[in-house]
Amino acid sequence: MIQVKDLPAPDDRYPVRRALLSVFDKAGLVEFARTLHGLGVELVSTGGSARALAEAGLPVTPVSELTGYPEILDGRVKTLHPAVHGGLLARRTDPGDLEQLRQLGIGPIDLVVVNLYPFGQATADAATSDAIAVENIDIGGPTMLRSAAKNFFYVGVVTDPEDYASVSAELAANEATLGLATRRRLARKVFAHTAAYDAAVTAFFDREETESTGAPAVALTAPLALPLRYGENPHQRAGLYGDPDRFFRKLHGKDLSFNNLLDLSAALALIDEFADADPTVAILKHTNPCGVATAGSLEAAYAAAFATDRQSPFGGIVVVNRPLDRQAAEAIDAVFTELVIAPDFEEGVLDFLEQKKNRRLIRSLDAARSDLRPDVRAVVGGLLVQDRDAVLPGASDLRERLRVVTERSPTPGEWEDLDFAWRVAKHVKSNAIVYARSRATLGVGAGQMSRIDSSEIAVRKGAKSGLDFAGSVVASDAFFPFADGLVEAARSGAVAAIQPGGSVRDDEVIAAANEHGMAMVFTGTRHFRH
Repeated sequence: MIQVKDLPAPDDRYPVRRALLSVFDKAGLVEFARTLHGLGVELVSTGGSARALAEAGLPVTPVSELTGYPEILDGRVKTLHPAVHGGLLARRTDPGDLEQLRQLGIGPIDLVVVNLYPFGQATADAATSDAIAVENIDIGGPTMLRSAAKNFFYVGVVTDPEDYASVSAELAANEATLGLATRRRLARKVFAHTAAYDAAVTAFFDREETESTGAPAVALTAPLALPLRYGENPHQRAGLYGDPDRFFRKLHGKDLSFNNLLDLSAALALIDEFADADPTVAILKHTNPCGVATAGSLEAAYAAAFATDRQSPFGGIVVVNRPLDRQAAEAIDAVFTELVIAPDFEEGVLDFLEQKKNRRLIRSLDAARSDLRPDVRAVVGGLLVQDRDAVLPGASDLRERLRVVTERSPTPGEWEDLDFAWRVAKHVKSNAIVYARSRATLGVGAGQMSRIDSSEIAVRKGAKSGLDFAGSVVASDAFFPFADGLVEAARSGAVAAIQPGGSVRDDEVIAAANEHGMAMVFTGTRHFRH
């Protein structure tokens, strides 16, 4: 174990006289650097960051002037030098450290501003070669971050552009000094960030192994992104870890709760199935859709989705697949809704919806659709990790995967409804049964111990809303184990069915469908959701 020197305690506040800036993501960099310059801070930088600062008219010292060496090996080596790391790691309360800096002509560096090559984005394609991957592994950046964060007693370090504003404000209010609490907080973010970065690199190299074992690659390190007031219940502590800003922005309303985030995640996954569809609205409660519809307008789609179940939407979540317009917003506003989620809001809609302070308004981002990272759940004894159940292909591609198993094939209208119902059923907790007609749900049966119970509940809930199931289609997330479930659907008015197939009694189920004049297609893929 390394012995700790008996040194005087660090001061609460240390001045920032020299800052080293070297970032890949240059958003906000010039503005932050301008604040530093205005406070008398010397700016040292590298490569593209130095050019950006110089082009903005800011005086900047190239790091090569500190090191006495040019950048070499196509930029692979820029900051790996004692003149940089000595300036970062020197203990300001250690006379020996300060004397060595003086003898070697090394000046202290008080603030590091660094973010890293986006390795995860660069290697997101499964076909990414090792050659491309290694060129996107940042070496100098993580090394500077770790040096500065290790020496947080004396040095500040910023790796998240979101911190520029708060750091600027503290420096401006305190004669260009940073407090120990701030330095420690920023150091914690650095180690969380570099750990996640290294985990992403490890996951890339794990791909070959995971392809042979069949287990998905996963990086389990994630920074705390959002502390929560409590978990599912007030006596449970909770927090959101990861990078939620890639997927959504909260525009208005109270802080998101643990349960809100579960519902939000379920809503984004469901609406992704309809990203390229006509106007579509889904209403969810406790992560289950209680009504979904596609129509000529969002207003009409909301009315059809709400008609499925007129009781459950109170206090629920509404998600849409296109910018929310005023007509649909007014319809949604008539019912108390916890979350309203849209890719955008037409002019004036936010102002209208923001009149209710407690309603949370969320902008969904395109990144949600491409999120194929593993699904991780905590269980007794450890973690379960699986690939995400990816978004279904478009209607024409999906139909090529389906197999008609009955004497009668679906009509064009039935095909359209079967596609719709199958996409919804994929997001209903098992055992899942969904009835639909004219691209709108009529009844949703979720989470029952038997499939026939789910079917009966779906019909009963639709009947409470005054809906007629004649001419509907039915979707089942897994195979019908017996013919009775399909017969019950036929008696309720269903004329076509979609299910995975694969039961030892498939022949009996197909015979029952033929007996009742139903069309039925097998998908060959089930979509359990526990």
